[in-house]
Formats: sequence, structure tokens, C-alpha cells
Amino acid sequence: MKVLIVVISSMFLLSHLYAFAEVRLPRVFGSNMVLQRDMSVPIWGWANAGEEVLITLIRDSDGEIVSSQEVIADVKGNWNSTLPKTGAGGPYSITVKGGNTIELSNILFGEVWVCSGQSNMEWPVNASDNSQEEIAAADYPDIRLFHIPRVASGLPMLDMDAQWRLTTPDNIRHFSAVAYYFGRHLYNELDIPIGLINTSWGGTRIEPWTPPVGFDSVPALSSISDEIRDIDTNYRTQLSEKISEIEEWIAETKEAIQDNSTIIQMPENEHPLTNSGRPTSLYNAMIYPIVPYAIRGALWYQGESNMPEGMTYHEKMKALINGWRNVWGQGDFPFYFVQLAPFNYGGQGDETARLARLWEAQAATLTVPNTGMVVTTDVGNIRDIHPRNKQAVGLRLAYWALGKTYGKSDIVYSGPLYKSMEIEEDSIRCHFDHIGGGLMSSDGGALTWFEIAGEDKQFYKANAIVEGDTVVVSSESVPSPVAVRFGWDQIAEPNLINKEGLPASPFRSDSW
Repeated sequence: MKVLIVVISSMFLLSHLYAFAEVRLPRVFGSNMVLQRDMSVPIWGWANAGEEVLITLIRDSDGEIVSSQEVIADVKGNWNSTLPKTGAGGPYSITVKGGNTIELSNILFGEVWVCSGQSNMEWPVNASDNSQEEIAAADYPDIRLFHIPRVASGLPMLDMDAQWRLTTPDNIRHFSAVAYYFGRHLYNELDIPIGLINTSWGGTRIEPWTPPVGFDSVPALSSISDEIRDIDTNYRTQLSEKISEIEEWIAETKEAIQDNSTIIQMPENEHPLTNSGRPTSLYNAMIYPIVPYAIRGALWYQGESNMPEGMTYHEKMKALINGWRNVWGQGDFPFYFVQLAPFNYGGQGDETARLARLWEAQAATLTVPNTGMVVTTDVGNIRDIHPRNKQAVGLRLAYWALGKTYGKSDIVYSGPLYKSMEIEEDSIRCHFDHIGGGLMSSDGGALTWFEIAGEDKQFYKANAIVEGDTVVVSSESVPSPVAVRFGWDQIAEPNLINKEGLPASPFRSDSW
């Protein structure tokens, strides 16, 4: 039976059920969870209207009560509170007591990250490189895993079916490889508990993961905002007409239960956005239920399903980031994402640059405050849209977190990013940020995938050499160059890196 219909009927049954309601927590709060350290931690749930709920945090090592606070459920049965800032460590226990008592155990305080996207984020450890060895070695009881199942909804859902698990060979097997390798490196470097929330779905676009407030924040996406509002308005109108049918069904069903007679199907009234391809649908079902669970930041690996969109994807990335930050209410928390790997999507001529234009949009998203981008041109597979080397991706995401979020000043966390260029007679000199210890070729050979063009806008393969912290590009075919491109093709696997081994991101100096 559809989740939405259950929700609608519950609105009418709720008052009847209140007399039998118990104190409840959303499933993101459970035994074995990791709570965000050094931050006030929201905690919320449901009870009888007006019921007093006592929340107690206990340190297990000595039984000391760290905090104890009482809240009263509002007229709709909602209650919320906060746990005090607590340093990394544990274990702790939490009791939530009203008419009944909930006891949660083996709780740690540490670093919590939300990991989301499509198939390359969802891709499990058991389908990645060195899977047998990685699974056998997955004995990290202080790295905790929370995997949210695939569900789409046109309306916000209050909860989902998931639970916190310890990292063991059995539990890691089907968990996100990128998220795990990211978390494992953080754990080894920081020596504190790590909580990983995996909420991803292969083949999905970015729009379903974005809340309405995110679309509203980006003027270029006003058509999506208008569509969502129009759908909501129409749905509310239709719902008001459907209520009488639902009420009648409830009355008839009560009689059928009492008489042990036939129960007929509940009237359907599915929301038009209840589809994994529609805007907000995955936010409603796979993000909303965990907001505002305290987190350190988010990881994002997606874009294949939006690949042909070019710079429009940059606008949608802004909407996603703005939206998540708005609903969480934790300010501009870190948001680190993965630039797609090279892959042969097919096509001819300019079509082979569609992926390059998406790379450009992803790189442009670095202008959003407190973001970071992992480049993967050297760890892809142009014949496989799901590269198996997830260790490198997770490690590079961890570099961004360690360098930018955790203040490890000795870490070079990015490969070279194009900054500017200058024309020098028959050549172009390119300048970069994030050169680390210097620029070099990854294989010791000549630099690859550089092209330059003159006023005729025709690009030719170019020679490129490292000079100090710059790259000088030239071609006998272009005596008067005006523009330079690097890696501007979907199958480009260029060899420009910094001495720390991190690859340069593809770029173009022109906007043709």
C-alpha cells in the first residue's frame, strides 16, 4: 500500500490512536549510532499530546548522567530537544522516557557525514577493487554505518526503515565503497569515531535530491520552483475533494474489522512527484527524515544522469547545496563532491565534449563557499561508467576534509586548478592554483590533451611543457593563439598532476 495513502489516512486516525501512542524516536536515533561531537545535537520524536518526555544522556564508563532534560509534546504529539556539546568518545547510553521507556546503547560521539548521489556513490565495497581483502579487513567498531533504503515520495516523510551498524565484514559488504574509504581514512588520521550516513540511488538526477527552498534560492531554476508550486496547489485542491472518500473508507473499514467482513482497497491519491525522477522526491523520503540530525558535512557523487546539461548543472548544484544548508540550519557546512571520471558516452564532433562541459560546471561550483572537488581523470575507465578504484576517490575526499575541515595544514588536498592564462607571442602560458610541490607529468612523458586555437576557433593538438609553476602551450599550426583547452573530451585521461600525485581538472580558457 502506498506510503502517501497511509499518511493521509493517519491524519484522520491520529486522534483515535493518541490514546495508545508510545514515545517514539525516528530511526536515525538508535543503538550504535554516532552523534556529532562538539556540537549541540538536536533530538526529536513523538508522544501523546501534552506528554512529558525525559531525555537522559549517560556516560557508560562511570554511569554519570551527562544531561537530563524534560520536554512536553505539543498538541500534535511532536517533541524536540538538544543534547549538550560533547567531546569525541564513548560509549554512552540514552534513555527517553514517557509512558514507555526507550533505551539506546553503545553510542559514540565523533564525526558524522552524509554521503549521497547516484550509482558511483551507491557502488558497494564488494563490487570494487580488492573487494575480498577489503571486506576481510573491515574490522572498525568505531566506524558506524547507516544505510537509507531507496524510497521516493511526493510529500516529506517523517521516518525510514534503517538502523546503525558497526563496520564488520558482513556489514561493509554492501555499503558505499566511496563513503567507507573516506570514513576509514578520517578514522585513521583523526582517531575518533566516524558515522557515515549513506543515502544514494543509482541512475537518479540531482533534482529529486533538492528541497524546494534550494530551487527557490537560484533564479535560473525558477521554472522548477514554479512547477513544484503548481503541482502542490493542484494536489491540495484534489485532496480536499478526496477527503470525503477517505473518511468514508475509514468508517467502512472500521465496521468491516468489527464485523470480520471484506475490507476494500483504500482510495488512491498518489502525489504527482512520487517518483524517483521528479524534483524533491528523494529529498522528501531519503533526506528529510534525518534533518536536522547533527552532521559535520556532506559528500556528493552524481552527475551522470545530468551529463548533457553543461553549466545548467552548476545552477542545480547551487540549489542542492543551498537547500541542504538551509534545512539543516547549521550554516555553510562542508560540501565535498566528485568530478565524474572519463567515459565514452558516444556521439560525434561536439557531442564528445558534453562531459567536459559538465566537468566545467562541477569546477564552477567551487565558487560556492566551503566546497571541494575531487578530480578522477586518472582513476576512471572509459569503457565502464562505474570505475572500480573507489579507494582513491574516498581518499581524495578525505584529503579535502582533513585539509579544509580539520585544519591539517600539511595536506595537499587538490590537484592543479586552472587560474588564468597569458599570451606570449606564439604560445600561451597557463597558471594554476593548488600546484602543491610543483607541476609534473604523471608518467614522465610529454604532457597530453592540451589544445590551442587562434581567432578562427579551430583547436589543434599542442605541445605543452612545465616551466616553473606554469605550463607553456604551443603549436606550429597556431602561430597566433588566443585560447587553450585541456582534457576537453569525454575520453581524456591527461597526465598533468602536482608532485603529490593529484591530477589537474580539465578546463578551457574560452567560452565559445
